[in-house]
Amino acid sequence: MTQGTKGKVCLAYSGGLDTSCILAWLLEQGYDVVCYMANIGQEEDFEAARQKALKIGASKVYIEDLRKEFVEGVVYSAVQANALYEGVYLLGTSLARPVITKTQIRIANLEGCDYVSHGCTGKGNDQVRFELGYYALQPSIKVIAPWRIPEFFERFPGRPALLDYAAEKGIPVFQTAAKPWSTDENLYHISYEAGILEDPNVTPPKDMWKLITDPEDAPNTPERIAIHFEGGKPVKVVNKVDGKTVTDGLEQFLYLNQLGRKHGVGRIDIVENRFIGIKSRGCYETPGGTILRAAHVDIEGLTLDREVRRLRDQFSQRLSEIIYNGFWFSPEREFIMAAVEQSQQTVSGIVHLKLYKGNVIIEGRESSISLYDDKIASMDIAGGFNPGDSDGFIKINAIRLKAYVAQKKKVTGEGF
Repeated sequence: MTQGTKGKVCLAYSGGLDTSCILAWLLEQGYDVVCYMANIGQEEDFEAARQKALKIGASKVYIEDLRKEFVEGVVYSAVQANALYEGVYLLGTSLARPVITKTQIRIANLEGCDYVSHGCTGKGNDQVRFELGYYALQPSIKVIAPWRIPEFFERFPGRPALLDYAAEKGIPVFQTAAKPWSTDENLYHISYEAGILEDPNVTPPKDMWKLITDPEDAPNTPERIAIHFEGGKPVKVVNKVDGKTVTDGLEQFLYLNQLGRKHGVGRIDIVENRFIGIKSRGCYETPGGTILRAAHVDIEGLTLDREVRRLRDQFSQRLSEIIYNGFWFSPEREFIMAAVEQSQQTVSGIVHLKLYKGNVIIEGRESSISLYDDKIASMDIAGGFNPGDSDGFIKINAIRLKAYVAQKKKVTGEGF
């Protein structure tokens, strides 16, 4: 191809309709484009995508396998924190973005790129996540965001216009009217949004769900597993039915995904609050992550001090918002994660689980450093605990309540 005259761009390329059209448009505008694809576990024919980008006109295509870095460096940190946005979303898309942007900036620097570019819409969260990452990692980088450039979005007001442009440029596409929604997939999850899902009262068709077996169709025989934790991170998964044992960090997660998909674990359908102020309907499948979070929460009950857990839970809510909003490369995220990691030093042990028709059922837990004392907890023996001590404990805690009631009667003339 002819060397671009406007400069060199590193484009985050997915192989789909949007970024394929963006690639062609950037070339049309006079840029030299290097494409970059991140393998974060999505089910994709990467070699076919490479050939597609080269055929459109990319000068080079990088395909980077980031699965291990994603799972061991990001996902397992989120597990330690029990990260959950708005009490339900496991942050699958949000967690992938820092890994993607970090490598994109590395490639941009390697290739001497003047710009980086992405295919995020002007209404979504991802534009914020990508660009905050870009500027944190390379403050002088320039960003081309086509879906915020009038010349682009006025020319392509919707998918029909993109499809026409793709046909004009000879770009093969696989978008069909039969499946009118968009997806984002990685090793942690897959998300579905837009199209018919923009009506929050439309039930997703059964064939939309790509990863997980419908719980109604899941096996009638449960699967029993044990997850071993050290320092709040999984170190071993054992199938108690067939004896299979997995210890590698990435392979553990792949195996939990396999089991979760088989048994219908990890589907949600929610309306969430985007950072930019718009409510959005999203459907998610997060099989392995759902299993891991349930097990981690449970082992903490056995091994984590009550007050430390309360503080960590407060941090976790804020951390989830920080990650969702795109501030991974921020001092507040580093500060909270340092505290979370400190809290996890004692979170070691084994959780026994049953997977059955969409449910993750805890069947037991054990730890050599458990804080649980069965003698003190027992209702049948004293175990070194003097029940009479509870009398003073209750009276002391009642002092504040008595004072409040007395004050309330002076103000309102009555108590509760």
